[in-house]
Amino acid sequence: MGVSRQQAAENRNAIIAAAERLFRLRGVEAVGLAELMKAAGFTQGGFYNHFKSKDALVAAVMEKAMQDYADSPNAGSLARQAARYLSNAHRDNIEAGCPLSGFAGDAPRVPDAARACYAQGLEAYVDRFAAMIAAKSATPEQTRREAIAAFSQMVGALVLSRAVAGANPAFADEILDASRRAFGVETPAPLDER
Repeated sequence: MGVSRQQAAENRNAIIAAAERLFRLRGVEAVGLAELMKAAGFTQGGFYNHFKSKDALVAAVMEKAMQDYADSPNAGSLARQAARYLSNAHRDNIEAGCPLSGFAGDAPRVPDAARACYAQGLEAYVDRFAAMIAAKSATPEQTRREAIAAFSQMVGALVLSRAVAGANPAFADEILDASRRAFGVETPAPLDER
């Protein structure tokens, strides 16, 4: 007896979800198909019923992650966004945090289709961020430059804080705190605050 289309779609989504979690935690190259399929609850042989290759899976993961992030609600003002983004809770939530920071290290090494999804997701978020910070006196070009610079600072701070959190937690916290203060934010916001 075959698998229904709905069950096949659910199985595919389960594989994508498991891959996204593992890719964020360990990096794309560090995750093998056997481990991935086990984490999704399937045998390795079933992988090719859903994807032509690991590259195709990576593209599907990147597309889903970027779409999910695009669909998430805005945090409101720049200060609120910085408070949430630069929180310890967000830093420590590698599995479900911002995919733009989560996949930043992998993006240059993933297949072209996945890299294109990442680039589109980044540009869409920058546009969204620009709308959040737009000032009446600024030109659209100035606002876009400011959005790129501000978001780059937030991603950089988050990535650096994550990089040292295990070895030097106090320094990791200091990185987030200094970056929040650069945005005029004294304390972090809870991760679920929107």
